[in-house]
Amino acid sequence: MKSLLPNGSSPLFPTEAKGIAPAKINLALHVGGRRSDGLHRLASLVVFTQYGDQIQIRSGNGLSLEVSGPFREHVPDDGSNLVLRAAALIADGRGAAIALCKRIPAAAGLGGGSSDAAEVLRLLTGFWNEPLPSHDALMDLGADVPACLAACPAIVEGAGELVSPVDCVPNLHFVLVNPGVPISTGSVFRAFDGTGIPVLKPPPDQCSVSEFVSWLAVQRNDLEAVAVGMEPEIGRVLDRIRQLPGCLFARMSGSGATCFGIFVGTDEAGEAARWLGSENPAWWVEATASTPFSGPAVSCSG
Repeated sequence: MKSLLPNGSSPLFPTEAKGIAPAKINLALHVGGRRSDGLHRLASLVVFTQYGDQIQIRSGNGLSLEVSGPFREHVPDDGSNLVLRAAALIADGRGAAIALCKRIPAAAGLGGGSSDAAEVLRLLTGFWNEPLPSHDALMDLGADVPACLAACPAIVEGAGELVSPVDCVPNLHFVLVNPGVPISTGSVFRAFDGTGIPVLKPPPDQCSVSEFVSWLAVQRNDLEAVAVGMEPEIGRVLDRIRQLPGCLFARMSGSGATCFGIFVGTDEAGEAARWLGSENPAWWVEATASTPFSGPAVSCSG
């Protein structure tokens, strides 16, 4: 039922909404065996960045999508498009003109498509005063969508459906690097031969960046070795990031091919990104920082 203003009239709904779909980084990714539904069991610590795709929504007739930006050619325009599929879940005959500026590389281990879908749902639920779709419907869009809706540091478990926000991750400064080599998430997972149920304990409460990096160093991305074996250029990216001044830690995100370096501060990250970009013009390189926690959180322990 629509809410009413004090005078009993219906509220004026917005005609435009804007948002950012942030890039997701898997700081740690422990992968186990397959479940009965064929999906791998996961335990991951994810954070989101200040860098992301830009989305604008206006009132329109039917659902439409206009894509711009440096990675627009990688966005599908058929029924597989996650943005249009997400909008259709709650449209109920209403229309919206969606403009997407695609700044996150596609199929890069940064959750770009899922983050786009999540941001469109966030915007449209406010735009139309509608609740979010069911959890099963979100998972049908993609296993990353629930985490992208939370868009804060979180432990993600199951196949992605169990999302527990945590407030124990310090502010981090990143350099993101994608070498531009194509790598399929499905092929990486198919090549992984892990078994069992993965476990990931949260980092210590109120830890410094150096303490957090020490904790992170004993965690893993179980898909990294598989991806490097398939695309050795990923290994070269990791080696180059680790050599840069101010780099505290480097790892691949998700199933790749994007890698991240954690740096001591904004200046060091910015300088490293400028150096890498000039040295390797074929690589996509961005300096950014993590976005802050937004609750509710689960308790963190050492």
